[in-house]
Amino acid sequence: MAGDDSFLSRWARRKNDARLGKPLEVPVPPKPAPLLAPSPVPDIAHAPSGEALEADTVALPPALTLDDANALQRDSDFKPFMAQQVHPEVRNAAMKKLFADPHYNVMDGLDTYIDDYTLSDPIPESMLRQMVGAQFLKLFDHALIADPVAQSTEPALATEPLLTPDHANTHLRLQPDHAPADPVPGSSAA
Repeated sequence: MAGDDSFLSRWARRKNDARLGKPLEVPVPPKPAPLLAPSPVPDIAHAPSGEALEADTVALPPALTLDDANALQRDSDFKPFMAQQVHPEVRNAAMKKLFADPHYNVMDGLDTYIDDYTLSDPIPESMLRQMVGAQFLKLFDHALIADPVAQSTEPALATEPLLTPDHANTHLRLQPDHAPADPVPGSSAA
C-alpha cells in the first residue's frame, strides 16, 4: 500500500491496540484562531507630544447591542453590523430591520411557494372526454354514443374464439418438453 500512514494500517493498528487494552490516542484539536487580532500599540514614551494625545483619544468602538439594531432607520449604515465581532443575535436583528423595509421586501415572481396550491386547476372538458378514466367512470353519457365500437353488443363476436390456422408460425409455438421428471422434487440429475 502507500505506507504505514494509510487508512487501513491506522485502522488495523487502532483495532489491535483496543484488543490489547492500550489506551486510544486522542488527537489534539487545533487551537481556534483568535477573533480579534491585537493591534500594535504605539510607543507613547518616544512619540512626539501630538501623537501621544492622539493615541489616548483613540479607543475601540463600543460593542453593538440590540438597542443599536432597533434604532436603525432606512438610511442608516448597516456595515458595522456585518463585522465578525458582532453577536449573531444583534446581526440578525439588524438584518430583520433592514429587510422589513418595503423597498427590499418585493415579490419577484421567482418565489416557489407564492401560489395557492390548494385551489384545483380543472382539466378542460375536451381533454377529460378523451381520458380513459373518465370513460371508465362514465362521467359523460354521450361519450358512449359517439363510439360505435363500444356500442356493439353482439354476443357472437364477444364469445366466439378467434380462429387461427394450426400450422401458422410453428417456430413461435412452445414445444413440448419430453425430458423425464425428477423422481424427487428439488433434486437434479446433474
